[in-house]
Amino acid sequence: MLFRGWGESVDWRWPDVAVVADHVGVDHVVVTRHALVRQVLADPVTWRPDNALDAVTPVPVAALRVLAGHRFRLPPTLANNSSASHPGIRALVAEALHPDRVAAQQPWLTALVRRRVVRLAAALDAGEPVDLYAVLAADLPLLVLARLIELPDAPVDAVKDFARAALELFWAPLDADRQLALAAEVGRFHTVLREFAATGGGLAAALRADGHSPDVVVGALFFLLVAGQETTSQFLTLLLHRLTAEPEVRAGLRAGTVAVADVVEEGLRLEPPIVTWRRVAAVDATLGGTAVPAGTSVVLWLARAGRDPELVPEPTRFRPGQRGSRRHLAFGAGTHRCVGAQLARMEAAVVVAEAAPLLDGVTVVRPPWCPDNLTFRMPDAFVVRRR
Repeated sequence: MLFRGWGESVDWRWPDVAVVADHVGVDHVVVTRHALVRQVLADPVTWRPDNALDAVTPVPVAALRVLAGHRFRLPPTLANNSSASHPGIRALVAEALHPDRVAAQQPWLTALVRRRVVRLAAALDAGEPVDLYAVLAADLPLLVLARLIELPDAPVDAVKDFARAALELFWAPLDADRQLALAAEVGRFHTVLREFAATGGGLAAALRADGHSPDVVVGALFFLLVAGQETTSQFLTLLLHRLTAEPEVRAGLRAGTVAVADVVEEGLRLEPPIVTWRRVAAVDATLGGTAVPAGTSVVLWLARAGRDPELVPEPTRFRPGQRGSRRHLAFGAGTHRCVGAQLARMEAAVVVAEAAPLLDGVTVVRPPWCPDNLTFRMPDAFVVRRR
């Protein structure tokens, strides 16, 4: 249950706090209510982030040896860092993703999306099916991120394959053979990333200049290349798919009566790409009347929290601008709130504004399919055709 059925069960009746076993028999405390999820995120002393990047399927020795052969390490840097180094690392990343720098990328991104939309519209008008994930959404966030943190030119497909492999290796239920294959893919890219971390400019140079070790520089870049772009391409795909079933919202966008920003926020509330996030109890504590012993894994169900009836008047309906919509926790909260939130919002706003007209009159040939994963939805395709 911890992996399967999140989508189908997100609107079921759930207790505020539930104890659920995973595929290897480990119990996790699942928190479903918005107020309780926010409470945990706002208290990193009681509920530490140390387990945020731990593999949910124990990695076998053979796969560990492969990773070790590539000198793979994930020291505490951003999401999994409860140490005194976190504010300094976060500040450097936040500077690289400063709202002013993000806003400066918007004209370039808008022009790129418009060119793609023209080609996609022509294909749809010709009766051809188009994959809006592969052709529109998949690489956009990576291209923007590369400009912001000054990544060198690299094959986009290689980075995307690495990012998805990492999301699967650390957050999916897996067998040993699959773990071994993923470890080899993640390890190979980690080697490339280590070379860039030692000599690259931009964020890598800023981290080095601040005195951070090579492992920390690599770890920060590793997390950014996964969380800083893959989750946004997932969200763009999920949001566009949702909008195919929301003709009134699309009509409002055309008429100017529905704000693009409100569509993005309601999408983040109802279709977040990150379904859950983890914390670990640092001390014996209580959540919603449930005792949580120290050392217990706590799974914060962000997607469920966004549908809490105490958050919005219509929790299961897509109603941009409804009261409470912007209080979602898609970006987390507290000291570890997503540092790239403004970047993701800008990218989503551009895609909604430019690409929503493509959805008029289409039928969904292949909806996004998401594999079993504790935290990430990872849609693989989204194919539409003009009716």
